[in-house]
Amino acid sequence: MTDTTGEDGLTAVLPTLCSAFGLGEVRDRRFLAHGLMNRNWRLVTAAGAFALKEITDVPLPRVRRNLAVLVDLAREGIPVPAPLFDAGGDLVVEAGGHGYCVLPWVDGEHLQGTDLPLDEVRDLGALLGRLHEGLQRHGPGPVPEQAPGAKARDAAEADRAAVALASRLPTDPVTDFGKAAAEALHARRGLLARYAGARPKGEMPAGPYGWTHGDFQHRNLLRRDGRVVAVLDWDRLGVRPYGEEVARTAQVQFGVGGAFDLDRVTAFCSGYRSVIDLPEGDLADAVSRLWWKRLTDFWQLEFYLDRQDPVFAEMFLTNEALLHWWTARADEVQTAYAAP
Repeated sequence: MTDTTGEDGLTAVLPTLCSAFGLGEVRDRRFLAHGLMNRNWRLVTAAGAFALKEITDVPLPRVRRNLAVLVDLAREGIPVPAPLFDAGGDLVVEAGGHGYCVLPWVDGEHLQGTDLPLDEVRDLGALLGRLHEGLQRHGPGPVPEQAPGAKARDAAEADRAAVALASRLPTDPVTDFGKAAAEALHARRGLLARYAGARPKGEMPAGPYGWTHGDFQHRNLLRRDGRVVAVLDWDRLGVRPYGEEVARTAQVQFGVGGAFDLDRVTAFCSGYRSVIDLPEGDLADAVSRLWWKRLTDFWQLEFYLDRQDPVFAEMFLTNEALLHWWTARADEVQTAYAAP
């Protein structure tokens, strides 16, 4: 099929999509610019309001698999939007060289975790626990008998990656970001040299594991009236240690402005552990592994250099500040995660 992209591409395929999903006449459409990966639109049609997603970075069979899970979770009352089927019972329609899916539109706000009161933070942790419970019943397949491994990157390899990235920056940085990125890479190499011996032992994370959302954070959560009304973007659904998702979610939600909100980390983790039994030692292992991953990866800078998207530039510098803050207060962070 011929590849078409953007608004012109959607115009060409929209009649096909509306017919396939039974949406009727389109009365209004709006591109949603805040998505980092896939392209999304809000459609108002004769049948109601919907979110239309053009799938660009996930294989379509996996998208079909993941969307089918949402149907079952929604039936249990878990706040996920149940996707629409086409006339042939498919959850993805291919047109113009791309795959598309449609979900009911849900009104709500994307709120940073640090904007939530502590009781709502605890509720958020409990919701993640209920999601994991729901996925135990409705995951897209059996959970492997052995937990997935997690090979930790070697410090020397990460240092070589930092050198390679530095070579891609302007040799005489004239932009504020170019100068800041060069300084950040220099500082990161210093951390790598200092903490090279702190690499996690072994490739098997501790604790229970199962199907997880994979990106449970404010950009993928819609809130209204003090609660989550929709968990979005299930592209990364996969089998992982539960501690990994808990640790990562708390970091993304409450590691804001270059520092952790430790009270909210504690509230979130205690909410989760009120639903799922996650022993303190297993969560500590997950936090240590996450810190090491952040120490040895550079994905935001790589995305910026490859795509020239300023969103990733800002993310890189913010996360650099958090990494240094976290490293200097590692014991305090571990205590916050482990509090009952």
